[in-house]
Amino acid sequence: MSGHGDAQPMTARKSGPLRGVAEVPGDKSISHRALIFGAMAVGETRVTGLLEGQDVLDTAKAMRAFGAEVTRHGLGEWSVHGVGVGGFREPADVIDCGNSGTGVRLIMGTMATSPITATFTGDASLRKRPMGRVTDPLSLFGARAYGRQGGRLPMTVVGAADPVPVRYALPVASAQVKSAVLLAGLNAPGQTVVIEKEPTRDHSERMLLGFGAALTVETTAEGNVITLTGRPELRAQTVAVPRDPSSAAFPTCAALIVEGSDITVPGVSQNLTRNGLYLTLVEMGAQIEFMNPREEGGEPVADLRVKFSPDLKGIEVPEERAPSMIDEYPILSVVAAFAEGKTVMRGVKELRVKESDRIDAMARGLEACGVRVEEDEDTLIVHGLGAGGVPGGATAKTHLDHRIAMSFLVCGMAAKKDVSVDDASPILTSFPIFEGLMTGLGATLARG
Repeated sequence: MSGHGDAQPMTARKSGPLRGVAEVPGDKSISHRALIFGAMAVGETRVTGLLEGQDVLDTAKAMRAFGAEVTRHGLGEWSVHGVGVGGFREPADVIDCGNSGTGVRLIMGTMATSPITATFTGDASLRKRPMGRVTDPLSLFGARAYGRQGGRLPMTVVGAADPVPVRYALPVASAQVKSAVLLAGLNAPGQTVVIEKEPTRDHSERMLLGFGAALTVETTAEGNVITLTGRPELRAQTVAVPRDPSSAAFPTCAALIVEGSDITVPGVSQNLTRNGLYLTLVEMGAQIEFMNPREEGGEPVADLRVKFSPDLKGIEVPEERAPSMIDEYPILSVVAAFAEGKTVMRGVKELRVKESDRIDAMARGLEACGVRVEEDEDTLIVHGLGAGGVPGGATAKTHLDHRIAMSFLVCGMAAKKDVSVDDASPILTSFPIFEGLMTGLGATLARG
């Protein structure tokens, strides 16, 4: 599947039991950061388990353009010879970040406090996404950004020649914005402070500490106050990337709704800022066993044993849980369709500005599959039809969104009639082995 080529329709048919071991790829968020932090460190950073999806490959290409030496040695095994904090050179060409909002926003932050200029673009989906939430705080350091109307790509960022440290309270719960500000703060003098009212994924903080940055996190009445001391010498590291909980969500949720299924998903990150989906599924009555808890690459992980769960119940998902599962609401809404009663998801307006408007995309697709859905700007409510109760028989529009495509293909594995997606090619951006992994477990997928 190609994330940048012609549309590639795909159909999922009702599957027999899913059985076996689901070896999902490395975590996308940590893979991006491993390449970026390695590029800013002194010496050679070695990375194992790197996700080789198109999003991460685009970030690797970008780091080369900024002067780092990035080399692939084998499947998931990479090295990065960094240029040090503030050592980025000006790229000779436009930086194409493909479909990756994480990649473009973190890279903008990384170069915003160096006296260089870079122009960024992406695919049709990324060019629709707002960049102002990142460029606004970066302007406080002294950077300037010039983009299309509405703060959209293509966009040129002129880095600050004399950056100043910043104290910034996040207006939205966004790990991308938080990370961009912290990355910019690395090459600013003094202390940069980021305040987040609601905790978001903390991979950047963990990795900054691992690379030798001076960083503290204090919990106060304002929320988490993260203080970073600028201009450290980051030390090259060995980074073992754990398996991606967002990718693991798809075989996990498929096993829960396909009758007779029993699979194992090894080595899945259990970072508390990323495990909201799994807490929610257990509350709904999912049969998930968390085995062999341990730490890998500075991240908590566990092996998951997942069984078909015919007695899933709809619940109200705690609103404060949203930041820890924001990417998983599309697949959760599919599971909710196979549960008894309604599942209420509030505080999810961030889904409106992802690769697509995911609330609208899921609502329209589920309705086409015979499921009753309610929505407003910040809420999605799915009225479940119970195990095996979803009619299916529809083609869902993916809007160039990998998570929408995979969610509806999982839906088709348990629905009464086939479910198709108009374009499965974006799946390559985050989960390039999705098709092979799912068919290896017993799913029935057909192209065209």
